[in-house]
Amino acid sequence: MIPVEAAQYTRRIGGLGGALRLALLNLVLRLSSWRMFGLVPDVARLREKQLRTDARLARPAPDISRTPIDCDGVPAEWIEVPGGAPRRVILYLHGGAFLFRYPHTHAKLVGGWCRSLGARALKVDYRLAPEHPFPAAPDDCHAAYCWLLAQGYAASDIVLAGDSAGGNLVLATLHRIKAAGQAMPACAVVLSPFADCTLSGASILSNAASDPIFSLTDMMVIRRLYVRPECFLDPSASPLFGDFTGMPPLLVQVGSTEMLRDDGVRVAARAHAAGVEVALEIWDKMPHVFQAIDLLPQAAAANARVVAFIAARTSWRPETP
Repeated sequence: MIPVEAAQYTRRIGGLGGALRLALLNLVLRLSSWRMFGLVPDVARLREKQLRTDARLARPAPDISRTPIDCDGVPAEWIEVPGGAPRRVILYLHGGAFLFRYPHTHAKLVGGWCRSLGARALKVDYRLAPEHPFPAAPDDCHAAYCWLLAQGYAASDIVLAGDSAGGNLVLATLHRIKAAGQAMPACAVVLSPFADCTLSGASILSNAASDPIFSLTDMMVIRRLYVRPECFLDPSASPLFGDFTGMPPLLVQVGSTEMLRDDGVRVAARAHAAGVEVALEIWDKMPHVFQAIDLLPQAAAANARVVAFIAARTSWRPETP
């Protein structure tokens, strides 16, 4: 059997420098994340802390506009840049362990993609756990996709994308789109997806010491707050276990030393085995969702590859006046 990292759809990416910055960043992440959750976390307090950090550290470009929108009862936000084509939509499902929102971080991240693609994004503010446990989040995300179709957007002009828990929701939404017999989006992008609520990926243990953000305890607490054990194998909760046949082209980016690495690796393997066009990128020594960390040169390179992947499957480009 060919190791998945040697498979034809896999690319290992490293050697872009920034080693000292990465080491300092990992130290800061480790110190700020140490014992963040605990066995009985105060989610309200943690949300306040995360929102303060998000507002302090993430500053979207001043020409990015953000407009709240109601998608048939699901709150969302249009993220737009000058010159973006209104019918090109990145449906973005944010990360945050199903518990948190990072509005500025994700607006900045997807806003950069929109600028390079001449598109706009619809960022879904799905209901959060533990107040609204599974299946509230995938219900909201699929509802937002249905809303776009009802507004007359062609599926071929929609790209699904998300990070971490949002990567889970991208894959879960694809499974729901398939089950509903709806047209698939043009392609999908997942960054460090949390795709397996059984926590059975080998990297959950093998990368526990190298991951500066998560611990096994954290993962188990997040899972407990989000989904009941009897739902662990439901493809809307653990999309790894769904049938990937008929899915659109898929880009998966993960860091080699993060605990969720093998969630992304196994998603790519299952998609490839089902005949899906898939590209798996394993970025050397990168932390969870490093694409949102401007400090790292790898972030700019990874985001450029996201843009290139989407452009190649949509023909989107910035429009000239």
